[in-house]
Amino acid sequence: MAEKSAVVLLSGGLDSATVVAIAQAAGYSCYSMSFDYGQRHRSELQAAERIARQLGVIEHKVIGLNLNGMGGSALTDSAIAIPESPAAGIPVTYVPARNTVFLSLALGWAEVLGARDIFIGVNAVDYSGYPDCRPEFIAAFERMANLATKAGIEGQGFRIQAPLQNMSKAQIIEAGIKLGVDYAATVSCYQADGEGRACGKCDSCRLRAAGFIAAGVADPTRYR
Repeated sequence: MAEKSAVVLLSGGLDSATVVAIAQAAGYSCYSMSFDYGQRHRSELQAAERIARQLGVIEHKVIGLNLNGMGGSALTDSAIAIPESPAAGIPVTYVPARNTVFLSLALGWAEVLGARDIFIGVNAVDYSGYPDCRPEFIAAFERMANLATKAGIEGQGFRIQAPLQNMSKAQIIEAGIKLGVDYAATVSCYQADGEGRACGKCDSCRLRAAGFIAAGVADPTRYR
C-alpha cells in the first residue's frame, strides 16, 4: 500500500466519480467503497464498478446493508414515490442516517488499511437539502472519528475530506473533465432503469442536467 492512501465513497454518480479523480490528482492511492443498501436499482452499483476500473483504484469494495428494512425513504421503499418536482424542506429521497452509516464503515476500512483520509462527495451548494451533506456534519463526524478509533487515540488521526463541498454542479463537472472523468459511465438518477438510463425528471436528474448546461458541456447522460 502506498504511503498516502485514502478510502473514497463511490456511489456511481457524477459527484463521487469526480472525488475519486480529485483524490488521485492530489497524490492519493484510492480504495473505493460502495454500498448495496437496498436502493431502488443496481445501475448505480454497476456504474461504480465501471468508474473504479476506469480510474484504476487499488481496490473496490461493495458492502451489503439492509437500509430498505427500515424504509422511510423513497430511495429504499417502493411504496413511496420518487418526486418529480421540487419540494420545500428535506425531500422524501433523504435516506435516514445514510451518510453516517457509510462514513462509519469507510472509517473502519481506513483504520484497517492504515489510511488516514476519507473522501466523500457531499455538496452544500447544488444538493437536495439533505442534513448529512452539510459542512457541520462533516466536521462533527471527523471529530467523532478521532474520538472513537484506536488510530485517533494514538494521535495519527483521520481527516474527512469533502472537496466538492462549496462547488456548484457546473464547477464539479468542469473539474472532472479536466481530470479525465468519463461522465457517460456515471449514473445519478434516483430511478434509473436496468440499463442505467435516467428518468430526466427526479431532483438528481434536474441538478445534473442543469450542471452540464451551466458548464457549457454536452450532456452524456442516457435518458429513457
